[in-house]
Amino acid sequence: MPSNTSPSFLSANLPVIGLFVAATLWGVFWYPLRLLDAQGLTGLWATFLIYSSALLVGLPVLWLRRAVLLEYRWLMLGIALANGWCNIAFILAVLEGPIVRMLLLFYLSPLWTVMLGVILLNERPSRFEMVALGLAMVGAFITLWDPTLGIPTPQSRADWLAISSGMAFALSNVLVRKLQQVPVSVKTGVTWLGVVVLSGVGILMYGLPVPAVSPALGVAVFALGALGIMVMTWAVQYGVTHTPVHRSAVILLFEVVAGAVSAQLLTNEQVLPREWIGGTLILLAGWFTARGAGK
Repeated sequence: MPSNTSPSFLSANLPVIGLFVAATLWGVFWYPLRLLDAQGLTGLWATFLIYSSALLVGLPVLWLRRAVLLEYRWLMLGIALANGWCNIAFILAVLEGPIVRMLLLFYLSPLWTVMLGVILLNERPSRFEMVALGLAMVGAFITLWDPTLGIPTPQSRADWLAISSGMAFALSNVLVRKLQQVPVSVKTGVTWLGVVVLSGVGILMYGLPVPAVSPALGVAVFALGALGIMVMTWAVQYGVTHTPVHRSAVILLFEVVAGAVSAQLLTNEQVLPREWIGGTLILLAGWFTARGAGK
């Protein structure tokens, strides 16, 4: 009998395991990025090379599904640009700012998702989502509060990057909702393409010189892109596909926990009391938004 029940138990829990794995990996993704930065491979170049490695794996899928790309080209362009900026801004934010603060500001995304859903999809927010809006706004005000200025505004470029990354993530989610009929592999490949193109444009705009990359560092970058990004992306996609949205959204908030623990263990960064309070409210906003999605 145990042999008959074990496979069903495992298959029932694989999506949840996948989501926890993805959230954990995204929560500690900042660490290899900072290691690369210390080796001279700075933000935009690291982003370009890592996602180019992932795109090499995804290009055959995009080529085989090019008819789908052409059919939905404008929405695909929107997904590419939104996800491109989301990933670039997130990487630059965690390289420049305190890890926990950046993750908390990124997870204001439920606030932007609800607002964009109203504007672009004509969705009517549930009572849970209305509570989430209020909690997210209060949490943001507390987190961003500057005692010297007396107003809750972003205090650095890293703050703006983290907030705009969450906005782009929310926009991407809304656009993806419009393309449920398109295979996940296509939307994933388009995401990687958007990151590569936008980071390449940034490199050209700022005239960043080509970094000196040793063979060992090149292998590490390729592995991080072709293996790490692949695993992180597909773990999310598999988990979200096979788990109710109100559960998957809450599980993915574990990224903040993974980021907080890893930052405490690997850095000397201190989280201010107001950031703990504001962060708790922001995470509650994500939970209420997820509850609303299940109604």
